[in-house]
Amino acid sequence: MRMRPLPCGMFAVLFACLFAGSLQAELKLPNLFTDHMVLQRDMPIFIWGQADKGADVTVTLGDQKVNVTANDDGRWKAELKSLPAGGPHEVVVRSGDSEKVISDVLVGEVWVCSGQSNMQWDVNSANDADIEKLTANFPKMRLITVPQVGTQEPQDNFNGKWEICTPETVGSFSAVGYFFGRQLEQTLDVPIGLIDNSWGGSSAEAWVNRDLLRESGKFNELLSRWEKTEATYDHEKAMAQYRDNLAAWQKKADEAKAAGKPTPGGRPNPPRNPLTNQHRPANLYNGVLNPIIGYGIRGVIWYQGESNAGRAYQYRDLFPLMIENWRNDWGQGDFPFYWVQLADFRPEKDQPAESDWAELREAQTMTLDRLPKTGEAVIIDLGEAEDIHPKNKQDVAKRLARLALANDYGYKIVSQSPRYKSMKVDRDAIVLEFDTFGSQLDSFDTRALQGFTIAGEDKKFVHATASIVDAKHVRVASPEVKQPVAVRYAWADNPVANLQNVQGMPVTPFRTDDWDGVTKNNK
Repeated sequence: MRMRPLPCGMFAVLFACLFAGSLQAELKLPNLFTDHMVLQRDMPIFIWGQADKGADVTVTLGDQKVNVTANDDGRWKAELKSLPAGGPHEVVVRSGDSEKVISDVLVGEVWVCSGQSNMQWDVNSANDADIEKLTANFPKMRLITVPQVGTQEPQDNFNGKWEICTPETVGSFSAVGYFFGRQLEQTLDVPIGLIDNSWGGSSAEAWVNRDLLRESGKFNELLSRWEKTEATYDHEKAMAQYRDNLAAWQKKADEAKAAGKPTPGGRPNPPRNPLTNQHRPANLYNGVLNPIIGYGIRGVIWYQGESNAGRAYQYRDLFPLMIENWRNDWGQGDFPFYWVQLADFRPEKDQPAESDWAELREAQTMTLDRLPKTGEAVIIDLGEAEDIHPKNKQDVAKRLARLALANDYGYKIVSQSPRYKSMKVDRDAIVLEFDTFGSQLDSFDTRALQGFTIAGEDKKFVHATASIVDAKHVRVASPEVKQPVAVRYAWADNPVANLQNVQGMPVTPFRTDDWDGVTKNNK
């Protein structure tokens, strides 16, 4: 009996079903796993992706072959044994008839470069960008950047790929990240992988899981403000208003042009959607951090705080909570987390004054005592009064690299700025003791110390005369304060201060008092 041909419509349906099935069965890998990637040495290697529900997936790396099964959501994750630094290797992932091959894979040291605009600030915009790029031929250094996505929905992937560091690719990459990685590559002589997920202007709360913010009970006012915005903000309505305002402005501009008059100012700008920005709690945790969580890393370098300076007291809890959140979710233990303290910025002031930036620096420093394997690069000598983005990223990176080289790679070098340890009143003066971490105190430019203020019980600070007593002690006094009780050092937005160690690392700004600051009640 001769079979009747299928009607065209039914054939189309059948073909569509088969084609849909092939799409569903497609093996997928996140863009973290692309050619030229760097895997973290001496740690278990995790590779993950998607396939059919219940599909068998095989991951091969060198002589290792691991078989896993995709779960009910089609997700799978393979764990391979650690490897020493080296390569290139090839990773092959197979599921059914699908195969993914990742070539030119190196094994070395992987660091995440995160924070706000001073981490995002690229090599093209840093000091000596032209000659820096000329020498940026580092075949064993690999770079990847996570695009900026702000969302409350956890993202599993992003649009990006690993690139070899060359004069052509380095220009748009994080300057602090690149200069940090370059120092490691030249010192360690192993492959270096750098993951940049920074976002200019971002607030620390945007980098934290929202549930943790809520559960802590310390950020209720912050969350309440955002909940009100989330309930009332209508972006379509805001855009409609913007278009009306723009049309009204354009009409005035056309009339002015016809009359031979200057174009009026005040051209409206399109509204920024706060629901997708870099300030909304958890937006960046979900959008630019979640896609890389779990990838093997050595640690994180971080440059952020400017956007939180007005809430510096809150930052005392927010910043360590963020670090703990990252560490817990990564599942890799207390990996190193090193940050850059805020630089000097804004006009210098003749007289002692309160400062939100000084309080934010203090909050950053406090985190050193709350969490293990942390470090702080002090840069109050590298800023620019008129530019919140100082262009000297090379020295910033060197101070971060000192922390990593000393703490994580065993080099016997001084890595920390001196820190205030204790004080003792000596008649009409105060003698300060410092932790110098293997170095000793020194001064920059002049032997006379600058940056110290002193106060009595009235809490009124005045400029003080200070001198180095020995390698770890400084004596501070003023004829205006007969019975001193407190000293502050570099306590200003843009401090004029010159105490350092012999390696040229500034003493960490501090105060000996705990009197209420200007940001204490800012939530």
